[in-house]
Amino acid sequence: MEFILLILKKFLRLQKESKFLSTITFISIFGISIGVVILEIALSVLNGFEKEIEKRLVGFNLHIVAEGYEGKPVNFNDIELKKFSEAIGNELSGISPFAGQLALIKLKKFKEGVYLKGILPEYDYSNLRMSIIKGEYKLIDNEFSTIIIGQKLARKIGAKVGDTLTAFSLQSFVLPVDIENLKIKKFIVAGIYESGMAEYDDANAFIHLKSAQELFGLNDKISGYEIKLNDPQKADYFSLKLSTALGYPYHVRSIFQTYRNIFNWIELQKKPIPIVLALITIVAIFNVISTLLIFVMDKTNSIGILKTLGANSKQIKLIFVLNGLVIGLIGTLSGNLIAVVLLNLQKRFEIIKIPEGVYFLDKVPLSIEFESFLLVSFISLFISILFSLLPAKFAAKIDIIKSIKFS
Repeated sequence: MEFILLILKKFLRLQKESKFLSTITFISIFGISIGVVILEIALSVLNGFEKEIEKRLVGFNLHIVAEGYEGKPVNFNDIELKKFSEAIGNELSGISPFAGQLALIKLKKFKEGVYLKGILPEYDYSNLRMSIIKGEYKLIDNEFSTIIIGQKLARKIGAKVGDTLTAFSLQSFVLPVDIENLKIKKFIVAGIYESGMAEYDDANAFIHLKSAQELFGLNDKISGYEIKLNDPQKADYFSLKLSTALGYPYHVRSIFQTYRNIFNWIELQKKPIPIVLALITIVAIFNVISTLLIFVMDKTNSIGILKTLGANSKQIKLIFVLNGLVIGLIGTLSGNLIAVVLLNLQKRFEIIKIPEGVYFLDKVPLSIEFESFLLVSFISLFISILFSLLPAKFAAKIDIIKSIKFS
């Protein structure tokens, strides 16, 4: 083995000294490095999108929603709460009653449709409290009832903390409007929140549960319950279990079912990854094979001399496989380093911006995972070793007499 490593070291030095070979080797390393960088950045961005969107959607909507079929109101009492506790058991983290409907809000000449959601502050397990950027988290129901609106909505209608909004609730959305069914209530803007999802901020506003019951004509009933679990990944399982346990009039769905279009969109973004991987693999294969074949042709005389001195085909083959491994290793390590630097620069300075209306988020989310880097590195090294075998096999079959005569 010492003999093989000695010859490999000598070959690598000769490779470095030859301008032609060093250029070819550099191109090969650069190709592998760029492939590693592209794949690792793509995986980091996609994983970041999935985690960030899931985190924010779950943070504002909890894990399971149980509401009445076709908007039918449901009872809010201890008996109903006990049903949820018994069905979910120890996995239950919290239950939040809510009353929500589409409504129209008006400020001066601006009018916007929103989903107006009534909640009880003491039962609020969402991230709303921590997302207030202006004003305060204050939901009260009296002659000065309050409302919390999103940052994008506030910008759109020119609302500020302390402004008075008028909310219109229609019991029927069929035109022409029946004046008798039109309910109106005024609210003071207590706070403005920012979830990080502009489209969510634009379409959702929060008021006190009692204000919502009055505005929507629910009396003492509610629209449904939101359930928080200890483990969000079990949402689909407990959604099915609750649906069976509760029956009519409840319609139960998990956060992943409610926002399936968004999660499907993320999965769709992941589909090109195998194609990208295949293209990078092809580039890496050609880089490694062409570099080593050129090197074999250049060192034909040296191979003949080694065989004359007693080196067997297996040793010759191993020298060139290790040469391919060195190229792959340098390319992989440099690619990892470049990827980490670029990802951290993006994370810190947000160099690349994205349109929030298209991608749900206002900045590129990144998830730098050791497992992803390890997987990409393994694939890169595996390709380098595997496709070093072809030129290595060619080198091992070189005839001694012809190689010396060739020199």
